[in-house]
Amino acid sequence: MPLSRPLKVAIGMLTAWPLVYMFVFIAFIAGTMFWIGVMAPGDGSHSSGPPVAFLALMAGHLATTMLMLGLTAFYIVFLFKTDRVPQDKKALWAVVLFLGNIIAMPVFFYLYVWPDEWPRKGRSEAASA
Repeated sequence: MPLSRPLKVAIGMLTAWPLVYMFVFIAFIAGTMFWIGVMAPGDGSHSSGPPVAFLALMAGHLATTMLMLGLTAFYIVFLFKTDRVPQDKKALWAVVLFLGNIIAMPVFFYLYVWPDEWPRKGRSEAASA
């Protein structure tokens, strides 16, 4: 399953986003707690409905979740269509990608998707002779 370099870069950036989003989400929640606890005025005035920042956060959360589902599907399909992953490791990688996706996807991308050249046994033996 050959992929062009720009497509690999795009997939790599999409793969990195859930990890980045996790830190953005934690920073947003911590900042909101700080704002409510320390900086917010104590006059008791509240607007009706959820704050706009919360709605934006939920939209980002939903988009990131959908992206992760799409990436999981892409990596599972790529796994079984490529010859880069040894046949005896494909089932293990499928389970790892499905269960540990936010951590496993960047590792799988670095090991199996990003490299252009994949070492073959015959090529290294022929080069040394």
